[in-house]
Amino acid sequence: MKPFATRSIALAAALLALSAQAQDKVLNLYSARHYQTDENLYEGFTKATGIKINRVDGDDAGIVNRLRAEGASSPADVVLLVDAARLALADNMGLFQPIKSKVLDDAIPAHLRAQPTADGVTWTGFSTRARLVVYDPLRVKAADVATYEQLADPRLKGLLCTRSGSHPYNLSLFTTVVERLGDAQGETWLKGLVANMARDPKGGDTDQIKAVASGECGVALTNSYYVARLLKSSQPDDRTAMERVRVVFPNQGTSGTHVNIAGAAVAKHAKNRDNAVAFMEYLSSASAQGYFAEGNNEFPVAKGVKSNNPAIKAMGGDHFKGDNISLTVVAKNLPKVQQMLDRVGYK
Repeated sequence: MKPFATRSIALAAALLALSAQAQDKVLNLYSARHYQTDENLYEGFTKATGIKINRVDGDDAGIVNRLRAEGASSPADVVLLVDAARLALADNMGLFQPIKSKVLDDAIPAHLRAQPTADGVTWTGFSTRARLVVYDPLRVKAADVATYEQLADPRLKGLLCTRSGSHPYNLSLFTTVVERLGDAQGETWLKGLVANMARDPKGGDTDQIKAVASGECGVALTNSYYVARLLKSSQPDDRTAMERVRVVFPNQGTSGTHVNIAGAAVAKHAKNRDNAVAFMEYLSSASAQGYFAEGNNEFPVAKGVKSNNPAIKAMGGDHFKGDNISLTVVAKNLPKVQQMLDRVGYK
């Protein structure tokens, strides 16, 4: 072989090696999370591993649609989404791949992850939020809203406010309650919620809290981080609203308060799979859990990690009992409960 040809082959081999090495130091992340503290999270991973993170931001639906459109050519390695319902939907579309990790098995409770198969687990929760009840103490007694089931009691007629029943936050809660009550009693409960509405469902969770504070409603549902945001707010109207309402972590004497997740998965066509698994494992570390949870005033999920967020502690979120129903079971039954909502006229 001629020397030039030999050198050309050697150069090509060297370039391929450099390309592979560069590829090994990259992680492409598609994220539905947009919090300033996440920057510290990503910087910590890069500092610890030397792996650079390239991030694409979007909402949950936009990210799922992009993954579907890109197919096998997608550069995504890890996908961050909010709510088990959304993670399960993307999983059912075949957008994730299973992984095996003893680190994650040891750190994350099983009910906050996808159902494992022989090939591993497709998605994992890394922070939780609780579905709370807020009420007007001048119109409603705490004892009358101590459980989700009581929200359908006729004594609350004309007092209940919620966002859309089909929103993932409510749909996941409703599916959990139906799973516990059974289909017949569960649908009766949903019908009772509709009968107790002060107005048609509208707005987001912050709107529900402020509607209770203003007197439009007597009781409402909200995720815990919306309460924390208002507690930490410097806006006078927000502080006034929180002074006028009270917060309940429902079902503390029975099944526990419903919790949902923000979680992650390795993309189906991840080109940097080892880096993706390393990032998933990093998210379960104590330091990363702090950044991940604090970014949205949520609760860490890794065993033994506690929140230091003063707003979480102020609402009693550092010691509540959470429901341990498998979110995989919840996700599986979402379509059935959506049909129930349609039948009872829950808008």
